[in-house]
Amino acid sequence: MSHQSKEFGISSWAVDNRVTVYIFTLMIVITGLIAYTTMPREDFPEIIENKVYISSVFPGNSAEDVEKLIIKPLEKEIKNISGVEKVTASSFQDYGMIVAEFSDKVGIEAAKQKIKDKVDNVKADTDWPNLDNGSKVEPNVFELNISEEVPILNINLKGNYTTQQLKKYGEKLQDDLEEIPEVKKVDILGVDDKEVEIAVDIYKMTAAQVSFDDIQNAVKYENMTLSGGNLISQGSRNNIRIVGEIKDPKELENIVVKHNGGTVYLKDIAQVAFKEKEKTTYARENRAEVVMLNVKKRSGQNMISALDQVKERLKLAHENYLPKDLQVELSNDQSDRVEHQVDELSNHIIFGIVLVMIVLMFTMGLRNSLFVGAAIPLSMMIAFTILSAFGLTLNTMVLFGLVMGLGLLVDDGIVVVDNVFANMKKGMPRVQASKIGIGEIAWPVISSTATTLMAFLPFALWPGTMGKFMIYFPITLTVTLTASLFVAMVVNAAMTGGSMDIEDKNVSIKSAKKYTLIFVIIGVLFVILGNVNDSKFARGIGHFALISLTLMWLYRIKIYQWTQDFQHSFFPNLEEKYKIFLRKILSGRNAWFSLVGIIGMLILSVFLLIAFPRKSCFPENIPRQIITYIEYPPRNRHRKNEQSDFVCRKASDRDYEKICRSENRQELLSRKYCFSSGCWRRKSKCRRGFCQRNAF
Repeated sequence: MSHQSKEFGISSWAVDNRVTVYIFTLMIVITGLIAYTTMPREDFPEIIENKVYISSVFPGNSAEDVEKLIIKPLEKEIKNISGVEKVTASSFQDYGMIVAEFSDKVGIEAAKQKIKDKVDNVKADTDWPNLDNGSKVEPNVFELNISEEVPILNINLKGNYTTQQLKKYGEKLQDDLEEIPEVKKVDILGVDDKEVEIAVDIYKMTAAQVSFDDIQNAVKYENMTLSGGNLISQGSRNNIRIVGEIKDPKELENIVVKHNGGTVYLKDIAQVAFKEKEKTTYARENRAEVVMLNVKKRSGQNMISALDQVKERLKLAHENYLPKDLQVELSNDQSDRVEHQVDELSNHIIFGIVLVMIVLMFTMGLRNSLFVGAAIPLSMMIAFTILSAFGLTLNTMVLFGLVMGLGLLVDDGIVVVDNVFANMKKGMPRVQASKIGIGEIAWPVISSTATTLMAFLPFALWPGTMGKFMIYFPITLTVTLTASLFVAMVVNAAMTGGSMDIEDKNVSIKSAKKYTLIFVIIGVLFVILGNVNDSKFARGIGHFALISLTLMWLYRIKIYQWTQDFQHSFFPNLEEKYKIFLRKILSGRNAWFSLVGIIGMLILSVFLLIAFPRKSCFPENIPRQIITYIEYPPRNRHRKNEQSDFVCRKASDRDYEKICRSENRQELLSRKYCFSSGCWRRKSKCRRGFCQRNAF
């Protein structure tokens, strides 16, 4: 068979056009770095369930009336929609909700449109109810995006101020923060709006022969601004308005409720008060009442960028309009974990390169190990570029896939470089060895990568919501391993064809001094820039340069000699002993003993697994937050807010004492504690240390 028939076309082209491949590699690095820095960061992937929600408000009606007039007609029509798998309906006082779950084959936008069409058909019926103002009840059709509903940051306002004063400052912050493009909404918890209460004396009302309708109509028509038409004066048209809206609740006292048989004012039969509404939300920090702002980000936006802008706005707000003695505490910062995961990925990449090069140096030398080590960052850069182009974000599942693929990236490169190295040792020229060496193992390497990807294919076929969550894992692995295959077949082919050498040489003293100067300048410069500008990327480059400097001198002083001893002494002796060992266990009756021993070890391992099963699938871990849901029986629903607040307060106080009694603790992270019926609690901070496992 001729050498030409053994070549792999793409790799041979890369060897002959090395400059083009080097330019393309530079483009990969640039686009990968841009994608890495611009990709949105978030905790978990954005999953939109294939559910459409239909909510309808029908004030002044019982749950039975809401079900009969609103829910039943809608539910009957929605059940007949093609693609609907399940319909769940709930009726409450003044409110009704329907949840329609569609099959995965129906897109969420198409499902919403189908629901809206059916809702419009039901609304057109003559039996559809009307509100008190004459307009028809308008059901709201929407889907639920969990990532837009979970707050990414809690801002707690506290100080020597009333809750209404804190609320005013919170509203200013709310308007300011909602101007950030990445922020969708900011909710205020812990304080409610005020309302005007008209406490009617039933005896006085009866004596004055006034009905509730008289009071309602009097307040309604007095609190109204009317249009008086247009007036043309001196060639201009002016609008005339009769302003009658009440601004001060005290003005209600002088409203005339009845004329006939004497004038009856509202103050004669009722007491008017301006007070807070019934409390629906509670917010506390360290058992103290606060006003809490929940920051929610937009779908597909960068969480870390959003929180950085929020913190910058808070800093400017303190300088401009917030009082100095107003305390602003931040909790539930979701960016900490995401940023930590991204930093860990960067550390894994750097240490992966270093460890791979150290291992390969002992078998192929320093220069050849660089070819394989380059596969890790180049594959990652390609993966970042492709994932960013398809709109994926850097979330937990994507990062898990990247870390999982980190150990598989070098497999293709090792096989390619090692086979080229073996051909060069046989006497082939560098270019010919690269073409023939890669051609000999091209299809086995491709097949090996394909079989690895097929092992993760079932994750992509997982149905339902969990499947939408897990699909990011096989997508990331597919892109990463395919990128590593491309790097091995194209980039490594060009590198080996242009620079590979079978003779490993130590770093000369002249080169060591030159590279020392370069690494010191780069390291010191970027470390200073990183500390001045608080840039992790700049500090990372500086630290990597200093680590490279240390490794270079270690290689010159000691590692080079170790690699030579390993290649020419230790490894050949180990290989010879291994041959002798295999010859003994595979000859004569020893082969049968070896087979029986292997089968016995398999049976023993299965027996041990059955006899000592694992009690937990996941390792024990201290949770970052604890969320408790409290539900009361129907007879207590009218008091659920007060009861939930009482239970949350008692539970939080008990755990607060339990945590703070413990010793040897430095600082306990802030934790959300309870959310039920508007009750939003946070576990306290303990200045004496991290919570031990038994504190939970």
